[in-house]
Amino acid sequence: MSYNFFAYLSRMRYIQRWALMRNTFQENIQEHSHQVAVLAHALAVIGKEKFGSAVDPGEAAIAGLYHDAPEILTGDLPTPVKYDNPAIKDAYKAVESVAADKLLDMLPADLRGQFAPYVREELDPDLLRVVKAADKLSAYLKCVEEVKAGNNEFKQAARQTREALNRMELPALDYFLKYFLPGFELTLDELG
Repeated sequence: MSYNFFAYLSRMRYIQRWALMRNTFQENIQEHSHQVAVLAHALAVIGKEKFGSAVDPGEAAIAGLYHDAPEILTGDLPTPVKYDNPAIKDAYKAVESVAADKLLDMLPADLRGQFAPYVREELDPDLLRVVKAADKLSAYLKCVEEVKAGNNEFKQAARQTREALNRMELPALDYFLKYFLPGFELTLDELG
C-alpha cells in the first residue's frame, strides 16, 4: 500500500492565491505557507524573548507550514467571498474540515495524530493566534510588494489588512511591524 499525503502536499505550488486581483507576480499556497511558517516562527521568538510568551517557535513554524494544506483540495477561496456572509463562511469551514480529513486519511493511521492538529488547525489558542497573525502579516506583505511595484489594485487590500493587523493586539506582531516591516518597503540596493 502507498500513501499520497506528501504527494498532495507537493501540489500546493499549483494553487494560486489572490485570484480576484491583478497581480504583478503570482503567489501560490506553497510559497505563502513557507512565508507564514517563517513569520510565525519569528513572531513566536519575539513573543518569547521580548514578552515572555510560552508559544513554542518550532510549533509555530510547523503550524504555519500546514495551515493552508486543505486548500490543496478546496482551492483558495478569495477573502472577500469567504467572509462575505456567515453562511458562506460556515459552509467553507465545513468544506475545509472534510478536505483536512481526506488529506489525513492519506497517511498511515499511526502517523495521523502527529499531523492532525496542524492540518485541522486544532491548536492551542495562543499558538493559533500567532499563526493567524503570521497569515495576515503575509497577506499584508504581499500587498506592500504589489503596491511598491506600482500595482494600485492592492491599495485597498493593504489598508484593510493593515487595519486588521493593528486590531490583533499581539505585542510580538506590533514589535515586528515597528522594527522589521520598514525593510519590506526598501529596494534591494537600499537594504544593502
